[in-house]
Amino acid sequence: MQVWGVTDRGAVRQQNQDAYAARVLEDGRVIALVCDGMGGARAGNVASTMAVELFMEEFLKAGQDGPVEERMGHAASVANQAVFDRSVHDDSCAGMGTTMVAVLAGEREAVILNEGDSRAYHINSEGIVLVTRDHSLVEDLVERGELTREQARTHPHKNLITRALGAEPILMADCFRQALSRGDYLLLCSDGLSNVVNEQEMLYEVIHGGEEAQCCQRLLDIALSRGAPDNVTAVLVKR
Repeated sequence: MQVWGVTDRGAVRQQNQDAYAARVLEDGRVIALVCDGMGGARAGNVASTMAVELFMEEFLKAGQDGPVEERMGHAASVANQAVFDRSVHDDSCAGMGTTMVAVLAGEREAVILNEGDSRAYHINSEGIVLVTRDHSLVEDLVERGELTREQARTHPHKNLITRALGAEPILMADCFRQALSRGDYLLLCSDGLSNVVNEQEMLYEVIHGGEEAQCCQRLLDIALSRGAPDNVTAVLVKR
């Protein structure tokens, strides 16, 4: 298993409120996550950084016992409680929160957790599939048949999320299982990438674009060439 990642503040924002972490574990599996913070001033940066650090710390100290979903859910809940408490008790962080998409990828499958609209895609030579479901206003409208996928991409409220880590004291994150075969990829990203780079372009860069180690940078470069109005983060995992 291999993993690469990149994050950038983009071409417009003054600060990068995205954060990520990625690590190959001793048993060869990969743990990785992307968080996209929200909140005024520096609060979004605080939320995403706290969430990444606390999730990794809690997950890594939990050992190998218990179902993976429970271990990931517990780590995310610890991060959620800490971000929520900080937002309640620190006036400068009032109302802050963050998205989270996290993956534990092994030889045969990956377990993916998400809250908000940061995404996980499964990619191989046969195509690209969005594994996660956005917790967002436009996703709800698409599911109700009130918007098409194409309309959702340009909807004026496409950035309004309906769930975020740290927004409530109890976390209600979703978990997914994705089968993996040799040569498969998982792409985690913030909406700063997925709002600007379409799925076919992601597929091309991962499978045909060049060196795998430079794929995240190539995706970032595409976003920057299109004005990158938001922070951009991408993490690529290879089975």
